[in-house]
Formats: sequence, C-alpha cells, structure tokens
Amino acid sequence: MSALDGRVALVTGSSRGIGAAIARGLRQAGATVVLNGLDPDRLEAARSALADEFGGGVLAAAFDVTDEESVDRAIAGIEAETGGIDVLVNNAGVQHRVLLVDLALADWDRVVRTDLTSAFLVGRSVARGMIARGSGKIVNICSVQTDLARPTIGAYTAAKGGLRNLTRAMTAEWAASNVQINGVAPGYIHTEMTQALVDDPRFNDWILGRTPTHRWGRVEDIVGPVVFFASPASDFVNGQVLFVDGGMTVVV
Repeated sequence: MSALDGRVALVTGSSRGIGAAIARGLRQAGATVVLNGLDPDRLEAARSALADEFGGGVLAAAFDVTDEESVDRAIAGIEAETGGIDVLVNNAGVQHRVLLVDLALADWDRVVRTDLTSAFLVGRSVARGMIARGSGKIVNICSVQTDLARPTIGAYTAAKGGLRNLTRAMTAEWAASNVQINGVAPGYIHTEMTQALVDDPRFNDWILGRTPTHRWGRVEDIVGPVVFFASPASDFVNGQVLFVDGGMTVVV
C-alpha cells in the first residue's frame, strides 16, 4: 500500500465517480493527489473529504481540460507547487446519447474534445516535465467502447477508440524517456453518470446478461489496475489497454 510514496498524481475529472475512486486509491497507496474538475465548490468538497480521511496529501486544481491555455497554466502551477507530476490519470469524460444521424456537430465536438482531445492536451503538458526528468506514468481511462460499439453513443465510441491509439502514439514517442503510458478500459460501472441505465429494467437486464460476472462494475474495481500502472510494478509495461469489464469483451 506504499507503492507510490513520494509520488505526485494528477487525476482529471476526479471530484466524483470513477475519478474520485481512483484518486482515493492513489492516495491510499501513498501518493500526494491533485484533484481536478470544473466546479470549484464540488472540487473543494471532494478535496476536503479526502484530505480529512487521509490526514492531508490532497490538492485541488480547477481547470478546463479541453482548453489549451488553461491546461498549460494549471500544469505549470501544479508542478511549481509540488516539484513535478509523477503520475497522470486522464479520466475526464462526458457522454451524449443520440443516434448518429441526429447528432449535432456541437455535441460531437464536445464529446470528442472532452474524452480524447483533453488527454492529448493534459498528457502533452505533463509529459514535457516527465521527459525532462526521465520518468513518469500516464494512465488513460478508456472504455469497453474502445473495442465495442452500440447505438446512440457514436461520438463516445469514436473518442474512446482514438484514446487507445493515442496511448500507443504516446508510447511510440515517450517510452524511450522512461515514461510508461497505458490504458484501463472499464466496462459498465455503476456511477452517477450511469444511474439512469441502472434504473432502466430492460437495459439493466441486458448488462447482467451480457456480462459473464453478471453484475455492474463498481468504481473500486478500477482502482487496483490504475495503481498497478502508476507504480514501479509496471515499469516494463507500455502501450497496453487493460479491460476491466467482468469479461464483457471476450464473449458473444
């Protein structure tokens, strides 16, 4: 549980849901954690709760991960305060459910910008410091939609598929600088974002039948794989995407 002692970890989109669970897991493993979100009040509430639980070691940075200037300014500020970011988890994401033929360009752009372009912007900014120091860990939070598609989530599917290849592109360019970049692809996880699907009996039955473990994932299920990729245990693992989906992507 002390695998990340002395490390600084930034988790985007971490004021709630999967991101908050990942941040808690990284803090539990010993890292100083920097939370990120857009809502300053919700972010501060999350920071305060986590800091109270662990006796400190939790910072917060409210910035827009889709805005280049905001990202670069925030990363510079975090690095000046902490001495450098050792671990980045690109977790920020949104969903928009509508058929492709009815999908507005603005909504397509918003999903792709948040779920894919943000990982490039934050990853690029953080990687500059990692490359200069000769070490770092980047974990991109992908999805079963990295591999699979279903109706009404075309933009999300395209973005998450792109995120896998962005992980590979980062590896091709940054691995020689001792930076490991990998992805974790959650299956259907019970969060605030998916609550409406859990409450839909037809969809819920489909998930339970489609998933060999016959249950929704929990946010805690994502923590161990992320901690592994953030720790020295993965120092020779690069460019991989680990599916944490209860077996969904290996059955028909």
